Amino acid sequence: MAAVGLQTHIWANNTRSTVLLIGFPIMLVVVLFGLELVLMGFGVLPNSGGTLNDDIAYAVGMLGGTIPLAVVVALIWFAIAWFGNQAMIDAMTGARKVQRKDEPDLYNLLENLAISRGLRTPTLRIIENDSLNAFASGIREGHYSVTVTRGLLAALDREELEAVLAHELTHVINKDVRTMVIASIFAGIISVICQLVLRGLFYVGGGRSRDNKNGGPLILIGLAIAVIGYVFAIVIRLMLSRTREYVADAGAVELTKNPDSMISALRKVTGRSKLEAPDDVQGMFLDNEREGFTDALFATHPSIDKRIAALIKFGGGHDPGPWDGMADPMSAETAVPRTASTAVPYS
Repeated sequence: MAAVGLQTHIWANNTRSTVLLIGFPIMLVVVLFGLELVLMGFGVLPNSGGTLNDDIAYAVGMLGGTIPLAVVVALIWFAIAWFGNQAMIDAMTGARKVQRKDEPDLYNLLENLAISRGLRTPTLRIIENDSLNAFASGIREGHYSVTVTRGLLAALDREELEAVLAHELTHVINKDVRTMVIASIFAGIISVICQLVLRGLFYVGGGRSRDNKNGGPLILIGLAIAVIGYVFAIVIRLMLSRTREYVADAGAVELTKNPDSMISALRKVTGRSKLEAPDDVQGMFLDNEREGFTDALFATHPSIDKRIAALIKFGGGHDPGPWDGMADPMSAETAVPRTASTAVPYS
């Protein structure tokens, strides 16, 4: 039965995410098996001395020793990423932590939204960049953050900014940020293993393949398996990211009761969200625009037009159309003041 209602959508999304996350360890084993065949073909690993089928069966047997080693490496990587992920993200994006006294009105907007859901207010961070973007990050309670760019603060009015903060807070509430960080860690492990092994083959030389009469077929089969596993790991991560943006948009509407502001915020962000960061971090952005067929195929987000269409259909919002950027977003009536606190209790 299709998911009905926001909470049911969240439950269905989390269930689907759990299933997808289980796929990462499976893909890791698949990639390891493929790389074993490649290394066997190059003569780096021993072979059965028999037929191609014998070598493949021998590689399957070697997984018993390879998997525990991979698990140890993965756990070390996981521990580093678990405790140091925010510092890494800050270093890669240039985000800096700000206090209430630095941005009182922005802080109050976020605090009011958090209080309305009985949450501890996430740490607020700002990137001094003209692009229009935002993202939530963190893995556990007390370590969540919401980051916005300076360009977003300059372009959005108060209600639009509140909608974006509500969108990011929904990611925190639904534990999306934790899921995405874990998915990025798994994808990173698979990527690093592939790159280290394949680059290492340049040092052993192609001539080593003559040590095994089945070397050529083993290399081709292994590469195909490893590439398929690697691509599937990427696809899993993209599927996790895409499906959550619709729910976060809906959550923003539920928090603010204002679908029009979420829609107008997305319209202003369109075409202005470009922010340099690794792909894993870009997957957490409010928007991560892509161009061309290949980029669209591997997009981390649904298009803004599709998100707006969903907000109109299910949230009852109205689309103001493309933003020309000529309106004065910092007018006294709409902008978030920068000089004094203007906290408004959330209703």
